[in-house]
Amino acid sequence: MTIQASKMDKAIAQNVVNQGIRLPAWLPWFLMRIVSGVFVVFVISLIVFIATQALPSDPARVILGPEAPEATVQVLREQLGLTQPILIQYWHWLTQIIQGDFGRSIDSHVLVIDILKNFFANTLALSSLVILFSVPISIVLGVWLALRRDSIADRVIVSISILFKAVPSFVLAIWLMMFFSTSVFHILPAASLLIPGQSPFTQLQFLILPILALTLSLVPYLMRLVRGSMIDALESDYVNAARLRGIPERRIIWKHVLPNALVPVVQGTALSIRVLLSGAIIIEVIFSYPGIGNALNAAIEMRDIPTIQAIVLLLTICVVMVNLIADLLTTLLTPKIRTARQHKARSPGLRQAIRLWKSGRPITVKPVDRRNALKHIKQGEQQ
Repeated sequence: MTIQASKMDKAIAQNVVNQGIRLPAWLPWFLMRIVSGVFVVFVISLIVFIATQALPSDPARVILGPEAPEATVQVLREQLGLTQPILIQYWHWLTQIIQGDFGRSIDSHVLVIDILKNFFANTLALSSLVILFSVPISIVLGVWLALRRDSIADRVIVSISILFKAVPSFVLAIWLMMFFSTSVFHILPAASLLIPGQSPFTQLQFLILPILALTLSLVPYLMRLVRGSMIDALESDYVNAARLRGIPERRIIWKHVLPNALVPVVQGTALSIRVLLSGAIIIEVIFSYPGIGNALNAAIEMRDIPTIQAIVLLLTICVVMVNLIADLLTTLLTPKIRTARQHKARSPGLRQAIRLWKSGRPITVKPVDRRNALKHIKQGEQQ
């Protein structure tokens, strides 16, 4: 008996240790998402490199000038490795990127890494301020409209949001510039020319119009997304059950409804950030804001190939990182996924099709009889 008791104690202790070091079920899936993100960056970098090399521009001729003799230009091409096959050039460029060497700008002869540091910091400041204003405003308005569904205020605000969403961001930027800087009022600067060497956060007067233009483009989408998610959550069964139990309405909204409604908002915010990175390029050009979009536009005009490659690669990495963070937050905010023993990324329709296939029944089931067919399948599996 003593030996059996000791064996049972060891088994219980081992079970406790195993449970203590058990990793989350979603961790392997997230690691695979990281690997796929790295692969996406690699593929896009290859496409961008080949596309920029196909541009009608000769870096050696740009460096030496149009009056340089052809023999000198050919020698410089060989020194830069432009006469080698395209894949070998890409391999040399990729190894330099991994080592942190982005090369020099053909136009200004400045290190590309210094251009990225200066201009990307300004774009990051602008984007962070837009997200800081857009997300709270969208959540508050979306919750308020969902609680007043089909009211006059709801219909008016939703109609106005559809109007602003239909208007492109650059048109909004031009309207704001005409209204606040040129035609009607002269209270804000039309050009966002930041003072070099100072932080953008200390020059907010130059950021108001770009922030307002981007916020007016993002808030309508996020607000309607929050409103729709809140309405779906308010009509769910668990909310009706909470009301029957006598739980106060305020507690139901802020503790039960809003956390579940924020799950699609996370993905919507990630999509907005991706759109913001592309939309900010146009806004930066309109307001002459010294951001990464303005630098990309200038590099394309001057055929500055190293700068174009570095900026596009940086934007690709940002988009991939935003997607990974959004997927992780969605997993952590969804209890069913977070606490699952086995993380499955398959769709419910695929699971139903596999279940029907294993049961031996025809997969083509009528939509009306699908529920009954699945019920019969479950009963057959239990038997």
